[in-house]
Amino acid sequence: MIRRKPKKLIKKLKELNDQQQSEPSLDLSLYEQVVNELEGCSDSEDVFFPEHHVHFVFFNHLVDTDRFKAEILDPFYHVHKEELDSLLNRSFYKPVTELKKIIEGVLDGQVAIFNQERVFLVNVAGPEKRNIQPSETETTITGPHEGFIESGETNLSMIRRRVKTSRLKVNKLPVGEVTKTNAYLLYIKGIANEELVSELTDRIERIEIDAVYDAHMLSQLIEDQPNSLFPQFIARERPDSIAAGLVEGKIIILLEGSPAVIIAPSSFFDFFETGDDYYQRWLTGTATRLLRFGAFIITIAFTALYVSVTSYHYEMIPESLLTTLAVSRGKVPFDPIYEALLMEITIEFLREAGARLPTKVGQTIGIVGGIVIGQAAVQAGITSNVLIIVVAISAIASFVVPSYIMSASIRLARFGLILLAGLLGNLGIVIGLTIIVIHLSSLTSVGAPYLAPLSPFFPSDWKDFLLRAPYKMMKSRPTISRSPKKRKLKE
Repeated sequence: MIRRKPKKLIKKLKELNDQQQSEPSLDLSLYEQVVNELEGCSDSEDVFFPEHHVHFVFFNHLVDTDRFKAEILDPFYHVHKEELDSLLNRSFYKPVTELKKIIEGVLDGQVAIFNQERVFLVNVAGPEKRNIQPSETETTITGPHEGFIESGETNLSMIRRRVKTSRLKVNKLPVGEVTKTNAYLLYIKGIANEELVSELTDRIERIEIDAVYDAHMLSQLIEDQPNSLFPQFIARERPDSIAAGLVEGKIIILLEGSPAVIIAPSSFFDFFETGDDYYQRWLTGTATRLLRFGAFIITIAFTALYVSVTSYHYEMIPESLLTTLAVSRGKVPFDPIYEALLMEITIEFLREAGARLPTKVGQTIGIVGGIVIGQAAVQAGITSNVLIIVVAISAIASFVVPSYIMSASIRLARFGLILLAGLLGNLGIVIGLTIIVIHLSSLTSVGAPYLAPLSPFFPSDWKDFLLRAPYKMMKSRPTISRSPKKRKLKE
């Protein structure tokens, strides 16, 4: 019989193993242990200065070559042997004694300097990174246009430039047993809830997985209900949105190698907000936000309503439109449910093809493909003109939802409503929407209610919910952030 080891025992064994690896061997020097550890890494470099008995161990593609030559090689070229100790005693050279820290430093782009029994780490990291550009997933008409990139240090600098306070704290947490990806947890001390900070820290530290590549992947590992269709953390790619979240008492999780940054806790309605809401006039921002909620209702229920009405409830159709619909559907050999599912799946094919192909080709496929296939389907009698219009409006409305992750969840839920509408008519739509509302009401984001401020009802938060009230009226932080400092007051 095979017995599984308890998780606590496994964790303890891992800690003991790491401790044994970090302790220097009595038989081998630290230099020899590092060389053995990097054996088979053909991209590693080992530069030796025989006159000083100094080894430089590093990865050439992880360091800034110019800085390495100017700040490390040149001083060692010109230093005399008797001045070597004075050089290495500078604060630029960080002494280390543990094998694990040396390996982590070299893998992080630092140079390990070995001089007899002494080891130093020098940070001259300079990996290639792309320039700061506008975010492609969060486009904005007004306001700042710069977006995050894959460099954690660059992203942190963009946040620091906007939140200039020493109370902005940053906790560094490695994630992934193999990749050791750095996750940074940011919050403003005195504004953020310390219990939420501790809870998120514990969740990240408890992650047991080999690799984490993106913030969206990390969010699924720390969600309250990872099996839900709907995301419980919103991810932004704009530093101004992250700065606003910090000031509201939210907690930010930034992952090295990902341009997306997680905001916690998040509510369902946060996925319908954009930066334009706050940079435009408040009346314009309110109207645009209401338009998005209208697009959400159309996306999830419009096609299902067509199936329900044409299958069971003809009395709901105006008499002038009923004749046109009857003529349009006269040649269609399928029931409305099969007709709707066929066109919706076709639209999803076109959407996915347009997203995966090169930009110019993808736009052509989306536009031309939709027109040609729709017209051909009507002429062939596979579908009706009215359904083409309904599906097209639903597809356009789905693009109005700012968050792609939430938009994908809504589109998937739409297929369930179509099936229920084909089986039970309007009753099926009501049942489907009820199930969705109950499910959303049961969700939480780090313990915060997902449908707040609608359910539970928080009147003070309605000034930045369906409406975007004038700034003079928005004097309090969101209730779900559970900030100890509720009101936004000048200090």
